[in-house]
Amino acid sequence: MIRTSRRMADGREILYYEVDGSAVSHDTPDTRDLPAVGTHSQLRWDALLGEWVVYAAHRQSRTFLPPADECPLCPTRPGRPPTEVPEADYQVVVFENRFPSLATAVDPDVPPTAPGAPYAEQRPGFGRCEVVVFTSDHDRAPAELGAERLRLLVDVWADRTATLAAIEGVEYVYPFENHGEEIGVTLGHPHGQVYAYPFLPSRVERVLASVERHREQTGGDLFADVVAAERGGPRVVAANEHWTAFVPAAARWPYELQLFPHRRVPDLPALTGEERTALAELFGDSLGRFAHRFDEPMNYIAAWNQAPVHRGREDWWLHLQLFSLRRAPGKLKYLAGSESGMGAFISDTSPEDVAEQLRNVVVP
Repeated sequence: MIRTSRRMADGREILYYEVDGSAVSHDTPDTRDLPAVGTHSQLRWDALLGEWVVYAAHRQSRTFLPPADECPLCPTRPGRPPTEVPEADYQVVVFENRFPSLATAVDPDVPPTAPGAPYAEQRPGFGRCEVVVFTSDHDRAPAELGAERLRLLVDVWADRTATLAAIEGVEYVYPFENHGEEIGVTLGHPHGQVYAYPFLPSRVERVLASVERHREQTGGDLFADVVAAERGGPRVVAANEHWTAFVPAAARWPYELQLFPHRRVPDLPALTGEERTALAELFGDSLGRFAHRFDEPMNYIAAWNQAPVHRGREDWWLHLQLFSLRRAPGKLKYLAGSESGMGAFISDTSPEDVAEQLRNVVVP
């Protein structure tokens, strides 16, 4: 993989990634007249739930579902307004978000607590938010990218994870993709994001607590026990030499897969070349099953669960969550009173039935 770093008109970093032997100079300048990016994000501590909340009110003005001929993620080409990518073509591009929730240059002047709330500690919204553009083709869905492009994408995620984890103050690096308007996507071009948080997200904290509790109660390794059971169980959907995709026994979402490597690794940078290639193949297969389960492709979220930068790395087992809100043709699973109000999920589907349905999907 070859990486080329450049600067955008407002000083943000943009990186071009190509497979070896495909590098070009990427010297086209960004000629737009852009104002400097100003980020005023803040973190507030929820003392009752014991977790951080990010406030980024400046994101209200971000680009929202523009027409295809005004897409800011497409290449810059004659006859169209300049986009976020100055070049006329590219393979994979990563750049700092123009409307970031977290930023390294955030205003550090934050009162210690929220007004009238002494237990609501405040901190600057430090971190970094990047956009990862999967292809220059606006209409090419991720399920159609092919193994070679997905392999490059795995390398990009690994590179960004290693780079962002090295920033002082970053505690967790989270690559993810939102796909489909029903999920909340505001740009239709195939892309994902990478967030570098200055704290551990609540899901990670809960998993680490469960691993520790399991060890104290049984002397066992929770991740290893779960992976071993699922690999030999009825919910396996697909597998290869290095990875297995299965519907988790306690799946929360109508359609949900988890992809685990057969070898414990903490994060994407720790994968070998063979494991990355095998991941690209199984990830593509899984996306294809989601795309062809119904007559219309599923919306989904692809969420990488990596080890924290500092804590619990020896206990963690890298895995991917791939899940959809689609429960049936034309029907979505809404997070209503129980799920949104109490965090208690009520599922409309059976994990074993979903696994059988996904196994039976024929991927073209």
